[in-house]
Amino acid sequence: MPSRRLLLLLAVSAAVSVSNLYYAQPLAAEMAASLRADARAIGAALVATQAGYALGMLLLVPLGDGRERRSAIVVTIAASVPFLLLVATARSVPALTAASLLVGLTSSVPQMIIPYGVGLAAPAERGRIVGAIMSGLLTGVLLSRTASGTFATVIGWRGVYVAAAVLMALLGLVLRVALPRQEPETRMAWPAILRSLASLLLRTPELRRRAIVGACGFASFSVFWSMLSFHLAVLGRGSVAAGLFGVLGVAGILVAPVAGRLATRVRPSLLNGTALALAATSFLLFALGARSLRAIGAGVVLLDAGCQASHLTNQTVLFGLAPELRSRFNALYMVAYFAGGGAGTAAAAFAWKAGGWSAVCATGAAFALLGIAALALPSARAPIAPARSGAAQVPRPGGVARG
Repeated sequence: MPSRRLLLLLAVSAAVSVSNLYYAQPLAAEMAASLRADARAIGAALVATQAGYALGMLLLVPLGDGRERRSAIVVTIAASVPFLLLVATARSVPALTAASLLVGLTSSVPQMIIPYGVGLAAPAERGRIVGAIMSGLLTGVLLSRTASGTFATVIGWRGVYVAAAVLMALLGLVLRVALPRQEPETRMAWPAILRSLASLLLRTPELRRRAIVGACGFASFSVFWSMLSFHLAVLGRGSVAAGLFGVLGVAGILVAPVAGRLATRVRPSLLNGTALALAATSFLLFALGARSLRAIGAGVVLLDAGCQASHLTNQTVLFGLAPELRSRFNALYMVAYFAGGGAGTAAAAFAWKAGGWSAVCATGAAFALLGIAALALPSARAPIAPARSGAAQVPRPGGVARG
């Protein structure tokens, strides 16, 4: 079991490394003015950061199943330093976009840290570890925008990225000294790890079920947040109001450790169902109280708590399936999770155009309810094939999950 100090270090590391994804969002207008570009061009750079993150989850996160895990984390952090400096020195939109893609790629570190932390704990403590590290990650998401916007008024947007590079360099040094080595259960070559991903997805029903549930939950979450600013504009409110609603994301930070503990004590599907029911209920509040900022605020708390609790439950279950597959399971799950977010954003835009805020609320609730329905999918938990050097390991058919 990791000490409190080590667990705090892992949570802070997740917060610092995930922040690289979000520094640019409040700086977009300043970047555009500096590079003499329009909002659409800068938007492409922001999208590139998210695309890089998805690639990192698919290409880098699985390495934890075949390489010493501390080294994988530290090397990825070290690689982020020159990429952040490339953003800071970019003189054109293409250069900024390419550098942003690389920053996103190396920002996948938090998804390496979570399996690492789980590997230090006893099975009964698995949920608590996931919850604690996720609290750190969510804190980074919540505070990174505020931090970058505030410091940019003093040191400029380029200075923010120089500071981020220095911070990541210091983080890498600290983790290299403070983290114990953690060898994988088997040694595998990177190509073999990547080749095994499709087989794992096809032959692990519980992974597929959790991936679908997670995708639906994040789709529901994204439906609301992608259209909130448009709805507030109709009400005569601006971006400041949208930002204040974002502060209510603290609900996710508070619920993370609680959900993590419950995930190993309560039947996971019951916890998932309850959490997604809260998310569906939030859209009822959004619809009935469409013109009330208080009603929307109450709905935000329910939505954030519900979606984060469901997400944490999914990860905790997957980390308990097979220690030697944790990194790959997490990579596949997170790719599906973000794909769901993209689908939710696209569906929300269509709903807004077709029927306004009411249609958006119906769409968000529908995704949450679809996630509940997905809990009825087959959940056979497959025992893991014995390790074979250099070979991809996949679950064998058979066994039933208790989720």
